[in-house]
Amino acid sequence: MIEQLRKIFSSLISYQDVTDDEREQYHWFLTPENRLIGIDKQELTAKENQLLNSFLVPYTISVPKMTPEEELWHTYIHSDKTPYSTSMTYRFIHFSFQRDQMDSSSFKEAVNEFFAKQVPVLWENDHEGVIIEENQDEPISYETIIDVFMSDLSVNIHFFVGPFMSSLDQATKGYQMLLTGAHIARKYSEKAVITYIEAIPYILIDQSSDGIRTDLVRSVLADTADDNDLLKTIETFIACNLNVSVTAKELYLHRNSLQYRLDKFKHQTGIDIRDFRQAVSVYIALLAVK
Repeated sequence: MIEQLRKIFSSLISYQDVTDDEREQYHWFLTPENRLIGIDKQELTAKENQLLNSFLVPYTISVPKMTPEEELWHTYIHSDKTPYSTSMTYRFIHFSFQRDQMDSSSFKEAVNEFFAKQVPVLWENDHEGVIIEENQDEPISYETIIDVFMSDLSVNIHFFVGPFMSSLDQATKGYQMLLTGAHIARKYSEKAVITYIEAIPYILIDQSSDGIRTDLVRSVLADTADDNDLLKTIETFIACNLNVSVTAKELYLHRNSLQYRLDKFKHQTGIDIRDFRQAVSVYIALLAVK
């Protein structure tokens, strides 16, 4: 959709590509894919604006003004300008929360409390963006951050944690890969915190063609593909690291009942789900079902 609109409106731009000073010259819209785009006010007629409002959500930008440090990061990521010194350790963490649960300023203030310092945050819109974690002596637990947000503020937040990088030359590519990975991961998992390592299977299956996914489901899951209860058991077994006791407890099943279901799956597919290498193939096939 965005590329089609860009053919009509040459000034179309993504929110992350503009500076604070340029923001006011655009009309902003939220796409069905949750991307925030702007079109120069001088290019839009009243009739065109009304037409866009019929299939896009008009959007009022309300995010904190960028600090000098955030402006530098914005430059590193969204331009070809290479900083004088490129060596440093950092990583990007994508976050998202519901618009009606919290405003952007309160979120940023709370994050700064966790880090005990001002942390660069680049906003994609007023309810999602990217935290830049720099030179952290001790790893931050994003699970803990989520627990505090839920218990103290009743805010439900999701994080997608990117890899550590050692050079600012990697920033542009790393930032775009993070946004892509976060978007794909949310389609396959409801976990509150997902790392880039966990997302690799999601990305691989998402980039596969419909035909490949269909063949994968048919060849691996065979006659069990339509047995939702059995597939739920297998999915939980994999999520519990192939541990029978933990899986039985998670599903409120007797161990013997769980063993029966695992044997049933093996009988119908020829796959021993207790074997790690075979379980990997089943896991990817389950993602293809999703």
